[in-house]
Amino acid sequence: MQRRKLTKKFFNRRALVVARDILGKIIVRRLNGKTVSVMIIEVEAYDGPSDRASHAHVGKTKRNEIMFGEAGRWYVYFVYGMHWMLNIVTSKKGYPAAVLIRAGVVTRHGKEIPINGPAKLTKFLKIDKKFNGLPAISKTGLWLEDSKSLMPSYRITRGKRIGVEYAGAWAKKPYNFRMTKSE
Repeated sequence: MQRRKLTKKFFNRRALVVARDILGKIIVRRLNGKTVSVMIIEVEAYDGPSDRASHAHVGKTKRNEIMFGEAGRWYVYFVYGMHWMLNIVTSKKGYPAAVLIRAGVVTRHGKEIPINGPAKLTKFLKIDKKFNGLPAISKTGLWLEDSKSLMPSYRITRGKRIGVEYAGAWAKKPYNFRMTKSE
């Protein structure tokens, strides 16, 4: 089945809108001539210079300058001296916003295998700094595709972001979006 690739237009919207809409979409990674697909099931939005949990809160730096650029580019950074984090830049150029991809699901032999946690996801997809600043297009080997059907066994929930307690009230904002199994 041919899936439609997401374009810059999809990402050139507010981070909170993209965060909700990206759930159920597919991250595709070309590795050694093969493609690996992961359905996105959890993300977090980081929206603008006033968002105290965002890297952009301190202004433009060498590390976060990608966030101030064009929508639809990867923002990949290193944390805790050991993990890569994968984000997609959103909103208009000059307005720093991005969506962190936190978790996904791979389907193997009809069985869903969760990849919980942003570090596990980048490790699984072999993503590192070489993708930082690249557009999310097939030519770069890492892109996003539409999925015609959200799995009917999931529902979307919102909650506070994870691991950003230093951001005070901004940590409690419901900027975490996830697909959870319906009972």
